[in-house]
Amino acid sequence: MTKADIIENIYEKVGISKKETALAIETIFDTIKTTLESEENVKISGFGNFTIRRKKARRGRNPQTGDEIEISARKVITFKPSNVLKDLINS
Repeated sequence: MTKADIIENIYEKVGISKKETALAIETIFDTIKTTLESEENVKISGFGNFTIRRKKARRGRNPQTGDEIEISARKVITFKPSNVLKDLINS
C-alpha cells in the first residue's frame, strides 16, 4: 500500500476532498518524522511504537573483497507492533 492508496482509502471512507485528505496524511507523517528527529518515541495506541535506537560503531566485512571495514555509529528507527495489531494479524 502506498501513500496514494492510503489517501484514496480515507477519501472514500470519510468523504472529505482528496486535497484535504492528502494534507491531513502529510501533516501526520511530518509530525511523526519531526518527533522521531528529536529522538522522542511515537506511540500510537492500538497500532504500535516507533523508537530511535543507537547502534555503536563496529567492524564489518566487505562481502565482495573480504576486506574489513569500519561501520560507523548510527541511529535506526525500530517499530514494535501493539498486541492489538499482533492479534489482528494472527487471527
